[in-house]
Amino acid sequence: MPMEKTFDPAAIEAKWAHEWESRGLFRPERPDATPFTIVNPPPNVTGALHIGHALDNTLQDVLVRYERLRGKDALWVVGMDHAGIATQMVVERQLEARQDKRTNYSREDFVDKVWQWKAESGGQITGQLRRLGCSMDWSREQFTMDPHFTRAVVKVFVDLHKKGLIYRDKRLVNWDPKLKTAISDLEVETHEVQGGFWHFKYPLADGVTLDANNPLGARDYIEVATTRPETMLADMAVAVHPDDARYKSVIGKDILQPITGRRFKVVADEHADPELGSGAVKITPGHDFNDFDVGKRAGFKPGEMLNMLDGDANVIQTADGLIPAEYLGLHRFRRDGIDGARELVVQRMKEQGFLIPHVVKSKDGDVTEHDAEPRTIQTPFGDRGGVVIEPWLTDQWYVDAETLAQPPMAAVRDGRINIVPKTWEKTFFNWMENIQPWCVSRQLWWGHRIPAWYADDGRIFVAETEEQAQAEAGADVTLTRDEDVLDTWFSSALWPFATLGWPENTELLKRHYPNDVLISGFDILFFWDARMAMQGMEFMGDVPWKTLYLHGLVRAPDGAKMSKSKGNVVDPLGLIDQYGADALRFFMAAMESQGRDIKMDDARLAGYRNFATKLWNAARFCEANGISASTSFEAPAATLPVNRWIIGEVAATVAAMESAFATYRFDEAANAIYSFAWDRFCDWYLELIKPVLNPSTDPNFVRAEPVEAPSLSLTESEEKDGPSTSSGQTEVEETRAVAGWVLDQILVMLHPFMPFITEELWTGLGERADYPLITAKWPAPNAERDIDASADIDWLIKLVSELRTAKAELGLPPGARLTAHFPASLKSRTDKLAAQLDRLARLETVSFAPAPAGASAQLVVEGETITVPLEGVIDIAAERDRLTKALAAAAKERDGLAGRLNNPSFVERAKPEAVEKARADHAAKEAEADRLTAALARLG
Repeated sequence: MPMEKTFDPAAIEAKWAHEWESRGLFRPERPDATPFTIVNPPPNVTGALHIGHALDNTLQDVLVRYERLRGKDALWVVGMDHAGIATQMVVERQLEARQDKRTNYSREDFVDKVWQWKAESGGQITGQLRRLGCSMDWSREQFTMDPHFTRAVVKVFVDLHKKGLIYRDKRLVNWDPKLKTAISDLEVETHEVQGGFWHFKYPLADGVTLDANNPLGARDYIEVATTRPETMLADMAVAVHPDDARYKSVIGKDILQPITGRRFKVVADEHADPELGSGAVKITPGHDFNDFDVGKRAGFKPGEMLNMLDGDANVIQTADGLIPAEYLGLHRFRRDGIDGARELVVQRMKEQGFLIPHVVKSKDGDVTEHDAEPRTIQTPFGDRGGVVIEPWLTDQWYVDAETLAQPPMAAVRDGRINIVPKTWEKTFFNWMENIQPWCVSRQLWWGHRIPAWYADDGRIFVAETEEQAQAEAGADVTLTRDEDVLDTWFSSALWPFATLGWPENTELLKRHYPNDVLISGFDILFFWDARMAMQGMEFMGDVPWKTLYLHGLVRAPDGAKMSKSKGNVVDPLGLIDQYGADALRFFMAAMESQGRDIKMDDARLAGYRNFATKLWNAARFCEANGISASTSFEAPAATLPVNRWIIGEVAATVAAMESAFATYRFDEAANAIYSFAWDRFCDWYLELIKPVLNPSTDPNFVRAEPVEAPSLSLTESEEKDGPSTSSGQTEVEETRAVAGWVLDQILVMLHPFMPFITEELWTGLGERADYPLITAKWPAPNAERDIDASADIDWLIKLVSELRTAKAELGLPPGARLTAHFPASLKSRTDKLAAQLDRLARLETVSFAPAPAGASAQLVVEGETITVPLEGVIDIAAERDRLTKALAAAAKERDGLAGRLNNPSFVERAKPEAVEKARADHAAKEAEADRLTAALARLG
């Protein structure tokens, strides 16, 4: 059937997504081929496709389709992460909407509800990835809570424990009081919060004082300052710098906490900064990470450190029983209109005379006192719970990340892991070299439950099953299982090998581990990438992937980070509806330049939709002119310069794309095929072959000098289709064969970026013997650039471009026919290209005689000057006047914008988008002035 006149993305996308998957074409059986493996960063089961997913998965699909076309046994592992915190939150919110809550159920019943939710609502993102055109092996879709995956997680935990690389310890964690679980450092977001800096007096005990010679003066107290006054209820020391002369006499002396009456020491520690505040710091080791380290250096064991808060961040009694009763049960902050522990501490310290007010003197000399000095405080928040994180002293399970980090660092250093772009290596090493113990336990019900059992006497038994733990403990020992689950990132760290069947030594595992490439956003380099490297090298003895490609973020058009609160989030499904999946994919790939973020740009998206439409129309032109699917894998035989030229251009484009893919330059690969398809094929080649396909019966091409016509005896077919070439084909037959072959090569090269339209055209242009494009072969033209043909056609293109530019600058219509005077040295070239010169250059006459005197346009093409007389063609004086005025206006605007941009005040104070617009406007006016200057110069 003939092609539809209009390209409609929606009409073909669903059809081909179903066709590919239903026929198993995402994993063609190629047991003898070289394997190529990539694993998809598993999206959360709660997730929906966002613009970051669109970028990440487009780049992966581009690589997978490219390698599949190259004949490899390409496996793209797909699946979802159980997303412990996120999924439990979703189900708990559903319960809350029904005035219900998790604690009304047993653990088993609640987990059943989560599984029910997953079956009904979870995993919508997989359908959305299909809409994007992702050619994943959906037949082997994985889930981190599948039984085989759970077995792998449990084995890893047990094996690491046996090696001493997993242990239980009492340490400070980032506690989320909203979610009531520990979270990792990487799940903490820092926000600026307007708070206060309070100063207090802590009295020295036993009559100890600072003497009168002290720079601070005689006093019986030490001044401390804090942004968190409520934590003084669990203070255990005051620290001063060992070299601070003001406090040397009281180091080791006792000091009192006024509210609790707790007695503790003044300790020397370099953590105290003499230049900050009073130089003395209250130490609360159970509720501050820095204080925890100071406390350990002061001799406190973690088990001795005081905890003053419960899991909801409400005040509880400390182990020494010294917190006054009026504080017990209070929340740490003011909440629901009720003062919290912070407010009561400040009030009581003020009432007892221990608050040192912040004094403010106005310009008029007026003095006012405030309880605290205003401060902007960098405050940690949980990225999901959305409340202030509380450092909390608790027992958790930890992985010895420092030990596990050594092999991945060595692999990056010796090249077994290639990080692209290289600039991320420094960040990788900085984090890995300073890595802290990894807290892997979470206080949730949904997730992989920790395989540890506790005896009443405190012993811990870690085993893969309860039966194994009981056997190890003895039949008469009562065991209780750990209530916690594992951090989601612990299980997803096994993704490159557990998805392939590990711990079983499957054929799939042996064939596809290590993976070839991992593509990920730089923002999960430490969440996931580094941890995969640790676990892969520990359990498989080899790197998880050979290349780690880190892409940037997709930002709003003004460069701002996208966020729901800013209202600048872009829905990729909406973009697919508007522009088509192919256009969105091409935009993502073409804009992905290593080391740079991507700015959304609707104009570019529309441009790539137009690119698809242009290709569609080019295919319709071919169909209408008898050009169909090629029967040749290698380039057809060609004698016409235009055909030899385009074959060489195909070979050059294939080479450029292969070079770009080898270095993960997605932008260069995309731009290479875009430039070839749009510019060389659609704009030039199809125009250049029109005189061959449709010889004119009424030629307008006239020469000043007669050209002797060749003496030919034409056959009947030659009278219809033109003369024969040296290969025995007619020029039309040769051109149709070459054009069909070139269009096929375009479809194959473009397929990784735009799979839907290319598959539709591939199938629609001819019989392929059930040979879909997705499993076609990557081009191997076995052809080289014909130097002479390329030189001729490149010269023609430059000439036509110069002529079109000159016409536009001089206000002449594109179809205006002009006379051109060429140097005699170009006669043989113009003879060969006579038909193309007539059709594209629109030259009334080609002359080799000297040009007449008078105004003319001088076209310099490859060092040769072609003269186009303008006398009688345009009003020279009027045109010169018009161009002069336009140039003056453009130059004035250009210079005015340059003045603004050279003004530091404007560049530094104006909004970034205003500066960027000024730069763009300046560049546009500068280009306009240059164009007008050139036009004036053409007039002579």
